[in-house]
Amino acid sequence: MAKSTKKEPKPTVARSKKTAEIALISYPHVQQSAVSGLSDLFEIADRLARERLGSQVPLLRISHLSGWDRTYQTSSHGNLEPSVLVLPPTLQTPSPKSASPALIEYLKNRHKAGAILASVCLGAFVLAESGLLSERTVTTHWAYEKLFASRFPGVHLDTNKLIVDDGDIITAGGLMAWTDLGLKIIDRLLGPTSMLETARYMLVDPPGREQRYYSVFAPRLTHGDAGILKVQHWLQRADLSDVSVRDMAKRAGLEERTFLRHFHTATGLTPIQYTQHLRVGRAREVLETSAESIDEIAWRCGYGDSGAFRRVFARVTGLTPNDYRRRFGPRLAANTYRVPRS
Repeated sequence: MAKSTKKEPKPTVARSKKTAEIALISYPHVQQSAVSGLSDLFEIADRLARERLGSQVPLLRISHLSGWDRTYQTSSHGNLEPSVLVLPPTLQTPSPKSASPALIEYLKNRHKAGAILASVCLGAFVLAESGLLSERTVTTHWAYEKLFASRFPGVHLDTNKLIVDDGDIITAGGLMAWTDLGLKIIDRLLGPTSMLETARYMLVDPPGREQRYYSVFAPRLTHGDAGILKVQHWLQRADLSDVSVRDMAKRAGLEERTFLRHFHTATGLTPIQYTQHLRVGRAREVLETSAESIDEIAWRCGYGDSGAFRRVFARVTGLTPNDYRRRFGPRLAANTYRVPRS
């Protein structure tokens, strides 16, 4: 039988996108582990995507803006203007107007040219000095919420979120949130398949966590209102199952309506919101350290209705009590090992 002369089609090689340049900005006291980690993350994403697509052309290229100037440490692929600029976290709180005018001008120019600007943790302080965050929603580390808000009152801050993707500006909260930011950028430049592929390879969770899973309630105590501070100190010790606004107002030496106004001005919360945060804080400690049932914890923390406790807990933390325990609770032997029957 004669062999067929029909040629088999050559395997199709997917065409890669144009190489995207990602610039990591290094500045005084920058977290070097984040700079190195982001570099590795993007290089791994590029390698995995090229292997999958059969591409010889780099899809991602990483450069560094060293110090506060524009000195690139480039490779031999040619000098591209970065399409994404990342401000990694710093290990020290940036002082006001600490960013050099040259860096601020460069950020503005690249943003005007269509580049994505991104920051991790306290890098948002540097980014905010450019004025580009005005009237935008961003995030930074929850512990620096008050300081950021006082310096940049025109910026909408949401420290419940670990990532805020506002299109042309992406911000991440927390020192280790560079992994979430890096995966978000990979998703943007190479697509969700590459993002998930990289996350699996590095054994990290894909974006989707929230910062409020980890933040703890830090009440305002330096407001200068002695009567409200007295109430706050009392609430820290009180049995929160039997606390009323009338009791709080009496301890503050104020009429109820006046107390409500003073309390909100001093703490930023209503008395009910404040006590809910305290109750949830106590519940988190129990969930992290014990195997008590959710109903028992609800009662211990001042809730007669465990359903109401579950709703409040989820609203404050972003997780149900059971999900919180699975993520942060003790790995009890009783839950993982059973004595075999004889």
